[in-house]
Amino acid sequence: MSEFRRGIRLAVDVGRARVGVAQCDPDGMLATPTETIPRTDRTVDRLREVIDHSQPIEVIVGLPINLRGERTASTEDAEDFARQLGACVSVPIRMLDERLSTVSAQSALRASGRSTRSSRTIVDQVAAVVLLQQALDIEKSTGRPPGALLPPAEEPA
Repeated sequence: MSEFRRGIRLAVDVGRARVGVAQCDPDGMLATPTETIPRTDRTVDRLREVIDHSQPIEVIVGLPINLRGERTASTEDAEDFARQLGACVSVPIRMLDERLSTVSAQSALRASGRSTRSSRTIVDQVAAVVLLQQALDIEKSTGRPPGALLPPAEEPA
């Protein structure tokens, strides 16, 4: 089993209206919410700025698969988003099954006394934290990076 790779990681929860971002410390001890980015034509640009600032060793993008293990329109959307991001950054992008990350985030927020309405602006960040913590736990327990590496963008001919 290989050692846990040291370095900051970012996690991205891609939603139709917003994109939640979380990051961890270089030792992978704590995943924390970073930012919620409105989903517009500038989202990838803003995320690239966040990546440039934090210098992560990788970005983990949540791959929404339904509970039966099937692909959905959201799966395609997250993969398209990850490919767009991968085309403009030099950091490796990994796709990780995020089943229940948003549900877990909503449950945690409800348990802390926040209503769904008051949580709307941070639920995406919390979902990204859940995703990142899952990724860290996988790597620590298996010694392997989590999820699947997104193939690098091809250079135009």
